[in-house]
Amino acid sequence: MNKEEIGKAFAVRRDTLGITQARLAKLSGVSVHTLSNLETARGNVTLDVLLKVAKTLGYKVTVGV
Repeated sequence: MNKEEIGKAFAVRRDTLGITQARLAKLSGVSVHTLSNLETARGNVTLDVLLKVAKTLGYKVTVGV
């Protein structure tokens, strides 16, 4: 998945769960600004942030090499 697809998937999942960006930011320990950037594929988000948000949304992330 590219960053646009990840951002869209996270936004859809958040909406499905009925969680605002502010609530998800608080639950995952990231800023609303960072979460917004992640969902809209702006800037570069660290792997740590990606993993925190994914876990909070109930996703299991695996990394392959």
